[in-house]
Amino acid sequence: MPPVRSLADLDPTKTYTYADYLTWQFTEWVELLRGKVAQMAGASRTHQSISRNLTAILYAHFRGQRCRLFAAPLDVRLTTAGPNAADDAITTVVQPDLLVVCDTAKLDERGCVGAPDWVIEILSPGTATRDWKAKFDLYEEAGVGEYWIVAPKERNISIFTLDPVSGRYVSVGDFGAAGLVPSHTAPELVLEWDDVFAD
Repeated sequence: MPPVRSLADLDPTKTYTYADYLTWQFTEWVELLRGKVAQMAGASRTHQSISRNLTAILYAHFRGQRCRLFAAPLDVRLTTAGPNAADDAITTVVQPDLLVVCDTAKLDERGCVGAPDWVIEILSPGTATRDWKAKFDLYEEAGVGEYWIVAPKERNISIFTLDPVSGRYVSVGDFGAAGLVPSHTAPELVLEWDDVFAD
């Protein structure tokens, strides 16, 4: 079979796996959502500013601690089969803007296998629906404990935490004005809304 060098070489009706993903030789940045290829959107300057701000704040907080902070690109293979899941059995590979992993057994040289403790997605016009629906459902099913959706245009942070009984996300709230923004993963973290959206 010839190597895949372009997104155009992929069949949109086919279900792909992480094993397939590893063989692709194109430069586009993609994710696999239940085996379907989803192209990533380019990041705006505002998106990059928010990512930079959050990275600086969270890196300073987690430095020297058990939990680890990562920024995209990093392959997060969402599976409930554990760290030894076969590549050809994994059909979801996402690239969250930021993620925190506290169980370092989930980390390997290729990224993270299993649910991160905390995922932050910064909306882009081309991916907003995906982050609010498809990825919301995937993160919930995989057991991501805390999910933030940051909306640059609205300057809002929507926070969800996983209810341990129902396994469903519960809204912590929307944070769209000056004040502290809470984190379930790092309750001692002092994070100011102004610092997230500073240009």
